[in-house]
Amino acid sequence: MSKTVGWWGVVRLGLVQTSLGAIVVLTTSTLNRVMVVELALPAMLPGFLVAIHYFVQISRPRFGHGSDAGRRRTPWIIAGMALLGTGGVLAAAATAWMATAPAAGTALAVVAFVMIGCGVGASGTCLLVLLAASVPPERRAAAASITWIMMIMGFALTAGVVGAFLDPFSYARLVVISAIVSLTALGVTIIALHGLEGEPVDVGSQQNNAGPGFRAALAEVLAEQHTRRFALFVFVSMLAYSAQDLVLEPFAGAVFTLTPGESTQLGGLQHAGVLLGMILVAVIGTRLGLSRERFMRAFVVTGCLASTMLLAGLAVAGFSGGEWPLYTNVFLLGIANGVFAVAAIGAMMGLVSQGAARRDGVRMGIWGAAQAIAFGLGGALGTAAVDLVRWLSGSVLYAYSIVFLAQGLLFAVAVVLALRLSGRPKTGFQNLPQQATG
Repeated sequence: MSKTVGWWGVVRLGLVQTSLGAIVVLTTSTLNRVMVVELALPAMLPGFLVAIHYFVQISRPRFGHGSDAGRRRTPWIIAGMALLGTGGVLAAAATAWMATAPAAGTALAVVAFVMIGCGVGASGTCLLVLLAASVPPERRAAAASITWIMMIMGFALTAGVVGAFLDPFSYARLVVISAIVSLTALGVTIIALHGLEGEPVDVGSQQNNAGPGFRAALAEVLAEQHTRRFALFVFVSMLAYSAQDLVLEPFAGAVFTLTPGESTQLGGLQHAGVLLGMILVAVIGTRLGLSRERFMRAFVVTGCLASTMLLAGLAVAGFSGGEWPLYTNVFLLGIANGVFAVAAIGAMMGLVSQGAARRDGVRMGIWGAAQAIAFGLGGALGTAAVDLVRWLSGSVLYAYSIVFLAQGLLFAVAVVLALRLSGRPKTGFQNLPQQATG
């Protein structure tokens, strides 16, 4: 059984997120660059591999069910991190192998990225369930902010440290550094989780509480209206959120003629806004002591609505003759995204134990799978839409404007879906009747 933890416990769980982010950033960023630049391979290859790691996360409900059956999350988190780390090392080795045997290296990379996706799915899903079960309701918003900020810190710290040690570049050095990062992440995870979760139930109790098989458990959870509605909300909102990543900087260069350095700074400004938005949610929620239902609903709706308006601003920015306050618009968009994202995560934590008993892992897995699929589709659909509209209209400006409007429309739909999650029993952010939750 999970026990309640204080702020230090939240930081320890955040260290697991930091470790997860450290491995992921190597596979989705550093290896991406090596494949495209050093190996001169088509950019489609790393894009395809990253998409694989998202789409295999449809397995998240299965991992969640496994942790439900055993009533323990820690072994699944550690096993998932071990699988993720192994996949990360194999991905680095596959990249090095591509230099001499492209076909064989690519085949190994596919296996590695499947392992990476499964590792992220297992560890990430069970970590969120453990966080939700361990943190009191009034601290969940702050806990969500802390853990996600620490994950972003993992991205930044790993990128900086690895960048310093990767030169002079060699493929052997790449594999060694990847192995060191993976082993360090696994070690930090084991230490951070030691003694944090409650004692395991006895074997006989586990067998009695295991319940039906995965298919029956999945059908049981999918029959819950609030679970389906929240999954749809997560998919739509995260699709809009992720579709910006590969569109914003090219837009700044093509329409506002920003240099590569300037557009990179613009992207950094947006990420700074995201962090600020997450911090604002944590501080305001903690200081005002808002109830989790009203608090999460208000900030989810506010973040999505503000994102809609700010994306509309970007859609008309190109028609301003260069007079539009682009940097301010992008920074505010980052804040709105951060507010929405961390409030949505907090909502997941509040809703995960609502509904059928002992199905927390399956429920969180469904929402995590919806998020992963949305992220996998977002970048691809956003860039493909730009190319399609530009081909049809012959105008770069129209292409980006229409795509930003489409993203804003998705956030508007997310607002409607979020509002539908309130107002009735057994839905969304309202108090749901708890049925012997485990």
